[in-house]
Amino acid sequence: MEQLSTTTLLPDAFQGARGDISMQFQLLWDQIKAPLIVPLLRVAVFVCLIMSLMLFVERVYMGIIIVLVKLFGRKPEKRYKWEPIKDDVELGNSSYPMVLVQIPMYNEREVYQLSIGAACGLSWPSDRIIIQVLDDSTDPTIKDMVELECQRWASKGINIKYEIRDNRNGYKAGL
Repeated sequence: MEQLSTTTLLPDAFQGARGDISMQFQLLWDQIKAPLIVPLLRVAVFVCLIMSLMLFVERVYMGIIIVLVKLFGRKPEKRYKWEPIKDDVELGNSSYPMVLVQIPMYNEREVYQLSIGAACGLSWPSDRIIIQVLDDSTDPTIKDMVELECQRWASKGINIKYEIRDNRNGYKAGL
């Protein structure tokens, strides 16, 4: 019987200790809440109100600007005197200027196909673009691969030129 009463008393003791701890936390929370938490929440609410006011003022300002632009009809075409590209004297009436793309190469085994393919894949009239592959490679197998890639694109109608230098003085591809 004594064992029964001690085992039944242990949970009550833990319950009392747990109740004491929760009461202490509640008391501590009540002491912290008033002087610390409430002013912080008031400051946060004030900051939110100020930010909301700033957003409102910005929306009103942008609305006024949009209405004024619509009323006065100010468009960039009227304000800035821009003109489309005039006809090219060399070719006649084409509106695309002549473009030269230079691709310097020096033992570019990993990226030569990507570089040449990117330049050849530009959406520009093929008669208005020249692509020069300037190869200073020292490895003859890489030179052959780059030259074959240039020939492959030339067979597709791309205006591509493969250039090599005998003398490698200066920077990569002589640029």
